[in-house]
Order: sequence, then C-alpha cells, then structure tokens
Amino acid sequence: MAVETLNLADLEGLPDEGPVTMVNLVRLRERAADGDGSGWDAYKRYSALTLPMIKARGGTIIWAGTAEAVALGTPDQAAWDFIVLVRYPSRAAFVDMMTSAEYENQANPHRLNGTADHVIVAARESYSKFNGP
Repeated sequence: MAVETLNLADLEGLPDEGPVTMVNLVRLRERAADGDGSGWDAYKRYSALTLPMIKARGGTIIWAGTAEAVALGTPDQAAWDFIVLVRYPSRAAFVDMMTSAEYENQANPHRLNGTADHVIVAARESYSKFNGP
C-alpha cells in the first residue's frame, strides 16, 4: 500500500457509482522535513508529480486555494493552510493512484516532507448549481 494512513477498507466499502471529489485539507510544515526548502516548496514538488497521475486516471483539480481563517469552529483545532478539491471518475481511480508504486516512490515522499497534517475526505456530490436544480 502506497500510503500508511490510507483507509482502504472504508473506501472499498463505499459504493463506486460515478465521480467522487476528494477534499484535501493540508497543514504545511514551516520547513520541509528533509531540509529542502519550506513545507510549501515540498508540497509544490508533490503537486507537480501528482497532477499527471491524477490526469492519467481521468481526474482533475476543480479548485485549490489558501485557507485564510477558520470561520466556524475552534481555530487552533481546525486551522489549515491549503485546500484542494480533486474530482476522480470513481473511487477506484483514486485508490489506483494512491496505491501505485509511482505515487509511493515519487510523490508521497514530498507529501510527507511538506505536510504536518494532510486529511483527504471522500465526498459524493448531492447538489451542484452546475448540474441543474
């Protein structure tokens, strides 16, 4: 398995009928764990390697941005630096990428070096203003 905290049993237990959006909540390290620049520098290296893997599986980044403030909740418990929404055609496509040797050997080390915490929430669309009423 490519990622030590991948909840594979939970993901495989969900229905895989259509697209899924992965909500990435990222808390960066001030300094990359390997000493190669900042946490942001390491995360940019991770992103550059991961994007082709996402696209190869029919996925796309639909939104990415800097988290500015905790608007509701306890700031010290819910503070994130960066948020990314990645849409995959299926959960299986996401699992395929995350469990690939390419991800494990090339991208994941940069993710680990750059992030103090990284949570990915699998979300199925229940409403979108872009898909009608």
